[in-house]
Parts: sequence; C-alpha cells; structure tokens
Amino acid sequence: MELGYIISGLVVGFMVGLTGVGGGSLMTPILIFGFGLSPIRAVGTDLLFAALTKIGGVWSHWHHHTIQWHVVGFLALGSIPSTIITLQVLKNFQHHDQQLTNLINLILGFALILTALALPLKDWLKKAIKANHTSKLVQVVHRLQQNKNFIVITTITIGWILGFIVTMSSIGAGALGSVALLYLYPNLYMNQLAATDIAHAVPLTIIAGIGHWHLGTVDVHVLGNLLLGSLPGVYLGSRFSINLPDRVIQITLSTLLMLIGIKFIL
Repeated sequence: MELGYIISGLVVGFMVGLTGVGGGSLMTPILIFGFGLSPIRAVGTDLLFAALTKIGGVWSHWHHHTIQWHVVGFLALGSIPSTIITLQVLKNFQHHDQQLTNLINLILGFALILTALALPLKDWLKKAIKANHTSKLVQVVHRLQQNKNFIVITTITIGWILGFIVTMSSIGAGALGSVALLYLYPNLYMNQLAATDIAHAVPLTIIAGIGHWHLGTVDVHVLGNLLLGSLPGVYLGSRFSINLPDRVIQITLSTLLMLIGIKFIL
C-alpha cells in the first residue's frame, strides 16, 4: 500500500511540475477511488500534499525566473480571505461536508470540461485581434485585456473563487487558476503561467490544509508516503516544462482537464 502511495505521488507531482495542474484534480480521485479514503479525509490530506509538493515546484521555477509575483499577489488578495471564511463555514457545518464536496465536484467537473474546450481558443483569439480590428467582440476582449484596473479586479475575484473551491474540494488551484490567467495575461508564456499558478497555490493550500488539520481530516501516514514520490516528481516536471514548446504544454493541459472533468461527472 505504501508503494502505491509513493508511485501515485510521483506521477501527480510530475504533472504538477509540468503544467501547474494535477494536485487536487488527480490526487483526490486517486485517494477516494484508488485507496478508499473518505471524501473529506481525501480533501484534507490532499490539500497539505499539494502545498508541500508545490513548494518544490516554486523553488525550481523561481530559479528559472518564470514566476510573475505581482500576479501571485493579486490572486492571494482574494484567495486567502476567502479560504479563511470557507474554513469557518466548514467548521460550523462539518457534519454536512460530504454533500457539499460532492456538489462542488460535480460543478467543477463541468467547469473543467469547459476550460479544456476553451484552451485551444487562445491562439485563435490572438490571431483574431491582429487580423480583425473591426470585430466588436475582438475589440471588447482586447480593450478589457488592456484595462489594468479590470485585470487587477478580475484577478482578485478569481483568487476569491479559487479560495472557496479549493478549500471545499482541494480541486481547482491549478486547473481553473491557470485557465483564468491564460486569458487575463495572454502575453505570458505557458511555463510562466504554470509557475505563477503554482506559486499562488502554495499559500492557498497551506492555509486550507492547516484548517483541515484542525478539523481532523488529514491522514498523516498517507501524506508522508505521497510526499516521498511527489517531491522528486514535481522537480522533474518543472524541468521538462522549461524545454517543452508552448503548444505541447497547452495540449497536455487541455487533455488533462477534459479527462478529469469527465471523471468527475461519471
């Protein structure tokens, strides 16, 4: 059983380092369906697993100067207060958390499928802005992307939403965050988006994970075995992301989101 946890941690850690996605989106279903943990214990354990795993990814991406720290700050302005409030709600309704988690997982399944379908539109949107300045839709999108106030407010709002979803389900810090950043900051490279998303996910998942620890929903034994595999996995994944073309990372991310979304719905 311990070897299974270690291998699972290695695979998920690699995907986190490569795309910024995969912590909760992959590990929570693995813990529930593969190892039989209850949903609430899977969520709590995975939050601390994601936090400690992504610390290694932050170090590697920081070394390559791919983290956009101002974006991380805007996201944290929304996500940290949201996480604290959500933890208090969980504490007050702790005996009903399974129903809430199931509902969020279902909604997130549809959201992941939609984001997977939306990812390939990135290149089309860039080309449309350059080739068709008369299109009202393209002009609106372009103006919004150039409006600094809109970008800041939207980034903070996205952080708030992520704080709620991640605390309740341990899912979304990488998947939804990376897609939102993709459209808000179209001039960033995919490896910069992944690095920035990972850097924001660390304080978010640490706070949420500590909150779940106090609720008694973290399995320390499972967490330790997962980390044995994930720490080298996330380092290897982040190294590969530096060398892979943007299109390869984009296709990988889109496919991953689609598969995860279908899994949650089914």
